[in-house]
Amino acid sequence: TLTVAFARRFATYKRAALLLQDPERLESIINNKMRPVQFIFAGKAHPKDNEGKELIKRLFQFAAKLEVRDKIIFLEDYDMHLARHLLQGADAWLNTPRRPYEACGTSGMKAAINGVVNVSVLDGWWCEGYSEEKGWRIGNGEEYEDHGYQDAVESQALYNVLENEVIPCFYDRKNGNLPTCWLQKMKASMQMAMKSFCSQRMVRDYESRYYTPAAKRWDSLLADNAAEAKKMAAQIKRLHSLWKNIQIKPPEREVREPYRVGDSFQVSSEITLTELRPDEVDVELYYGHLKSLEELSASHVEPMKVLEDRGNGNYLYGCTLDCAVSGRFGFTVRVTPQGDERLKSTPRLLTWA
Repeated sequence: TLTVAFARRFATYKRAALLLQDPERLESIINNKMRPVQFIFAGKAHPKDNEGKELIKRLFQFAAKLEVRDKIIFLEDYDMHLARHLLQGADAWLNTPRRPYEACGTSGMKAAINGVVNVSVLDGWWCEGYSEEKGWRIGNGEEYEDHGYQDAVESQALYNVLENEVIPCFYDRKNGNLPTCWLQKMKASMQMAMKSFCSQRMVRDYESRYYTPAAKRWDSLLADNAAEAKKMAAQIKRLHSLWKNIQIKPPEREVREPYRVGDSFQVSSEITLTELRPDEVDVELYYGHLKSLEELSASHVEPMKVLEDRGNGNYLYGCTLDCAVSGRFGFTVRVTPQGDERLKSTPRLLTWA
């Protein structure tokens, strides 16, 4: 019998009861005599989380029904010992968080390492870990403002993926042999989790991306009696004292007319730097598809160069944009300090048009 497990904190955004949205359809899945399925739930709610405790109550009441009581159970007192047995015995690991609230979803990683195949909403770690050969996704990563509508849509997506993909794959045993497709997913899932979602990989990334560069940077800053550190401190002090004087005029297009895909056009903006020099700042065009009048759905950055020195600390900056895709675009200009990421992210050293 295919065993599907759901074990984690019973926080409301994890939607443990999503499976109960259509009880009749769930019962037909559970009671299929040719391809039986059993569900095991486990977990705890915070003592003061009344909504989480209500979810457990709903599951417990449904599991007590005569038609399903031998195929869906809720295990009490969930702890690490119980989790160990669940991870060893389950075939599939169900995860139904309300996107985008799942920060990680480490239970799915543990399941994958133990050969349990994930069936999950594309949220948390599963956004990176999912591919067709490693498990199944519920929906396509959509986000909804109406939570009731979201639950209705994604519960049907869950039933569909169970009925049409997960269950047939588990019971695809030609001539009574082992389920080859399922075993391939198990192996691919184990390889993925052990390679990309383990502590060794995490520590290795910290070392190569942060610790080693930080140590080398420390040495370079202190070399020659901390010459570079003193120079950087003086530059930061200079930027803080002069940054308030930066002014940016709204960007202008070379020709104000509709463009076709494949066209290109120039955008320019006059910027007052006063005593700062162009080699001390980065000027960028910030643009993207318009989601609303004041918001972009996706942002892009194009560096701008000095086209003309107009004297008295005034410069005309410009760049050329290619129309790669169609749609309505918005754009503005920003100025940041020229330097490393630490300098660029320094508070109060960012000016928008």
